[in-house]
Amino acid sequence: MFVSDCLGVNSLGHLTIGGRDTVELAQTYGTPLYVMDENEIRRACESYRESINKYYSGRGLVTYASKAFCCKAVCKVAMEEQLGLDVVSIGELYTAQSVGFPAERIFFHGNNKTVQELQAAIEYGVGQIVVDNLTELELLNQLAVSQGKMAKILFRIKPGIDAHTHDFVRTGQIDSKFGFALETGEAMQAVKEAAGMKGVHLLGMHCHIGSQIFDIEPFEHAAEVMISFMADVKAETGLELEMLDLGGGFGIKYLPEHDPVAYDQYMQRVSETVKKACAARSFKTPFIVIEPGRSIAGPAGITLYTVGAIKEIPNVRTYVSIDGGMGDNPRYALYKSEYEALVANKASQPKTHTVTIAGKCCESGDLIGENMPLQDVRVGDIIAVLATGAYNYSMASNYNRIPKPPVVMLKDGEARVVVKRETLEDIVRNDML
Repeated sequence: MFVSDCLGVNSLGHLTIGGRDTVELAQTYGTPLYVMDENEIRRACESYRESINKYYSGRGLVTYASKAFCCKAVCKVAMEEQLGLDVVSIGELYTAQSVGFPAERIFFHGNNKTVQELQAAIEYGVGQIVVDNLTELELLNQLAVSQGKMAKILFRIKPGIDAHTHDFVRTGQIDSKFGFALETGEAMQAVKEAAGMKGVHLLGMHCHIGSQIFDIEPFEHAAEVMISFMADVKAETGLELEMLDLGGGFGIKYLPEHDPVAYDQYMQRVSETVKKACAARSFKTPFIVIEPGRSIAGPAGITLYTVGAIKEIPNVRTYVSIDGGMGDNPRYALYKSEYEALVANKASQPKTHTVTIAGKCCESGDLIGENMPLQDVRVGDIIAVLATGAYNYSMASNYNRIPKPPVVMLKDGEARVVVKRETLEDIVRNDML
């Protein structure tokens, strides 16, 4: 019925998440409100972990892409579930450090890491720094040598794969700000330069072909390309790379008609491709890393709002205004990302209306969605927008100086605040006169 397994409807006809009444949660914690089901997050972690162990005989690691949703609580969950952690900034690294996340299981990504970030990564002993370009490679080598340390690295490679997704989230093709290109010889050049450096040790390769992908074929193709390149590296330089990070990008169910591939099915088919490609080139099967983020956090979260003004424009549309908007979910404003919404206090009723959900920001593009089916909605109703666990809190802003909502985490029916609601004092905290 719903896009996430953790959702349901109780005897009052109210939407539930993790067994808790969302209307009650809205009354207790206020709106806007992010709600996450920790049990659902852990189920996804376990499913990925068991699948990679099954198909790679224990020679693999699931690494949570923390950019999807990062806070102390979720980093602690990833740590307890024996996952690695993908970070892309000093802020994400600091969050990981604050909960004692094992440095050897951290992968530091990013296309323009600062000196401060690279120094922090070296000092903390980050297990894998994913180098994006030659400038970064040279800088990292200098910093590591100056500290008398050896930085373990992967190279981010553009495998030239069309992932059949939105232009804004296609990152594996040659025209991308990320990574080394294969076609130009840039990637092989980088390998040869790294081989002669004293401050870096090249462990392997990384690629990421895009996000919200429903097909397995692009992942299979990427695996073939990457294994082929790693075999070419061995043939040309003698280096036998030991790790292949195939990234993430697995699609989730935002709308009822979406049909994402089961994790186990993905893992089985891609593992077969990896093993076949290795056999064809007489190349030892590398240690495999995958980096799911959205597919772990996304389905586990919802956002609750209270309806304010309702504006009916005859023969045009009906605007339903909420007490949040692009400040807590900018994804529709950025790239028309679609969501399913419902009236939480009328969840058992049919959706008989078509509305545009509008935010409260002073911006005409501040919308959560247009032409969305919804129950008969009235002022004061609670609207739930589903599958918002990823890239909502992470991308939230203080546009119009609106405080960011809190995050409430549910576990076994118990609720706790894991990120506090911002106050007005928080808004002016860093202002200077």
